[in-house]
Amino acid sequence: MKVKTTRTGKTGTGRGGRLGAGKGLATKRRDKTALMRKKVCRLCVNKAKTLDYKDTRTLEMFIKDRGKIVSSRISGNCAKHQRMVAEAIKKARFISLIPYVR
Repeated sequence: MKVKTTRTGKTGTGRGGRLGAGKGLATKRRDKTALMRKKVCRLCVNKAKTLDYKDTRTLEMFIKDRGKIVSSRISGNCAKHQRMVAEAIKKARFISLIPYVR
């Protein structure tokens, strides 16, 4: 008995007609994450209990050049310390130790 074979899509890949369906974005992500180093919270490493709003040098590390607060995804802060950083920056801005916009 002969089985009739059909081609799906224009490419004949059998996966919805997409080119390179097996080697897509997931493979690229896996390769990229294998090369990246895990980010570590600098404040956890230094065992900081509190973050002072008067310490502008430390706060400047967590502010972009335009004045935005750097996200925890980029800075590597844990959630607890990111909340502390954001609160300290807002307090420092309020009493004009740090500018809102540059």
